[in-house]
Amino acid sequence: MSTAIPFESQTSKPLRVVPHPSREHWVVDSATGLVYHRAVARVPYADTDRAGVVYHAQYLRYFELGRTELLRAEGYSYREVESDGYLFPVVSVHVEYLSPLRYDDAIWIYTRPGASDGVRFRFEYRIAHADSARSVCSGSTEHCTLSPAGRPIPMERHVAELWRTFPESEPST
Repeated sequence: MSTAIPFESQTSKPLRVVPHPSREHWVVDSATGLVYHRAVARVPYADTDRAGVVYHAQYLRYFELGRTELLRAEGYSYREVESDGYLFPVVSVHVEYLSPLRYDDAIWIYTRPGASDGVRFRFEYRIAHADSARSVCSGSTEHCTLSPAGRPIPMERHVAELWRTFPESEPST
């Protein structure tokens, strides 16, 4: 029996972000009202393949960068999560590739908390070219919370608070 949390694709809807009124690293997609944390990165040469484009598995590293920067911006780094005795292994990944990235492209990594049942939880991502805002990738990672002994346990309290307080969307003005 699968307990996977269904992924709802947002790839058909272009991101049109505006700054969040009260949080520096948050943005609001004006088309959907969804709130995201935004991290900035640049594609290193080592991430490209022989065809000169980012190798497909490298997008998972960008997802990791997005979720760790989201946690850091919210005041609780992944290093602290682990030092407090929690592990968040990835249990499933969903990726939709829309257009390629190339060496030295500046990118925006949009990340937001997704569904959670208190032990399993999901991050949702959108990656876009920083210069054109064109979406290049969307996806999600699903995680579970484990003790150092590898046993499922409830989410760490700081992370559970992020899931409770991160806004699903901004009210329409």
